[in-house]
Amino acid sequence: MKMMIQKISILLLAVAAFSGCTKLEEERYGSLSPETYYSTEAEALSSVVGVYQLLSYTVHIGDPWRIAEFGTDEFIVPGRASGGWYDASNIEIIQHKVTPANATSGRAWTNIFQEIGTANAVLESLNASPNAANLKAVIAETRALRAYGYFYAMDFWGNVPLVTVARIDPNNLPTTTRRADVFKFVETEMTAALADLPSVNNVNRTAYYPRFTREAIFAALATMYLNAEVYTGTPQWEKAAAMCDSVIKTGAYSLEANVGDNFSSTNKKTFKEVISSFSVDPAKNAGGNQFILYTQHALDKLKYNLPFTPADGYSTYQEALDRYENVDKRKGLIEYGPQTYLDGTPLLQSNGQQLVLVPVKDLVSAEDNEGYKVLKYTPIGTTWSGYNGDNDLVLLRYSDILLTKAEALFRISSSSGVALDLVNQVRGRSNASQLGSLTLKNLEEERAREFIWEGHRRRDMIRFGSYFTSTWAFKTGQTETYRGIYPIPSEQITANPKLEQNTGYPKQ
Repeated sequence: MKMMIQKISILLLAVAAFSGCTKLEEERYGSLSPETYYSTEAEALSSVVGVYQLLSYTVHIGDPWRIAEFGTDEFIVPGRASGGWYDASNIEIIQHKVTPANATSGRAWTNIFQEIGTANAVLESLNASPNAANLKAVIAETRALRAYGYFYAMDFWGNVPLVTVARIDPNNLPTTTRRADVFKFVETEMTAALADLPSVNNVNRTAYYPRFTREAIFAALATMYLNAEVYTGTPQWEKAAAMCDSVIKTGAYSLEANVGDNFSSTNKKTFKEVISSFSVDPAKNAGGNQFILYTQHALDKLKYNLPFTPADGYSTYQEALDRYENVDKRKGLIEYGPQTYLDGTPLLQSNGQQLVLVPVKDLVSAEDNEGYKVLKYTPIGTTWSGYNGDNDLVLLRYSDILLTKAEALFRISSSSGVALDLVNQVRGRSNASQLGSLTLKNLEEERAREFIWEGHRRRDMIRFGSYFTSTWAFKTGQTETYRGIYPIPSEQITANPKLEQNTGYPKQ
């Protein structure tokens, strides 16, 4: 009970401090304090778990994940003719017309800074504990969690307030910190955390799962270094490759036989390819996976014998489907065209006609059969608690390490045979034909095929330039380069006038 009270106290304080930058009234939730708490690692982890839960929204169906996918050529949620799903804020992002008043971006900001604020509060309590010397690994873990939050903030909004205290002085509100300086902060924090985090080879992987290991941080740094030129103006390909090597040389990871195995409920804790993820257990009210609820067509209730009716929201484009060869097993993760039961029997609508999924034709008033479905988190073998599945949420996989190293090596030297071998290793797993040579274009497309709906596509498109120059179904023109970052939400500037709006967006 004491642990639960303390955990709730920390969460509430952090949310109050960060939701709007001015809601700073301090409340007392009891007599617990760092001097009487955190006597064991288990007590400390009872608070750290809340930070993990908040960060998990970035890879689930929370708004941070949505703004990482909306605006790309692999994710669309059209309004339905039946009246559901229409959201002007989402359509703004899809069409690259985001304004500071965009509600989806505003909610994503709140989610991410709640995670950062919670981490700040937990860190203050951990460092104030008389037992702090014995909690170095947990402190390092929490620093890495906070740094991850700032990575996403920097990626989405560029220049953001950099705050490392749990309570903000209302008479000294934070200013906007340059994106390059936030990058340096994230790099410094993650690098410092490495010193006290255990290697995956030095823990009981079943007992330790799903907490961050050194390899999880190496993988996070590899992702950041791959995008360093976007964030700082200076490429860091060598560092990206070195971080990948730090993961590879452990020998702890390899590719699953099938890419879909990484997302199956029945494949939990096999630790073969997944480097970092978020564990869910809806049966114990410990989170849940709602991808099937938000994605699938209503008739999939019958197809997969689901205990709920899916909402037919998240969809993908024809352009995403067309990237795959017919022999590529990854194409089988997309539902398109005539639909059947698992035994091949046609899946019939109420009018007796077979359900046929077609591309989205109307962004505002689509029919229920418009939109292809990405079945990344399979419902087969999943245990359900209502509409919550127990598939763990994947953050980074070993295939990302291989493709990140391949791109970094190719950008250093386009003649790299190692880079080609790494790409073909990932393609070979899914029975895709082997490439004879590499180009930036087929490197980008391979990442799009492998990581569809895993939150990478926006970053990748910005790095390769296609976010600005390419067109697809409902994005029909060129995009201004300033839209590579989102505007600071209006409500945040209203709450804190010291924040400076990003270039290109209207000032308040």
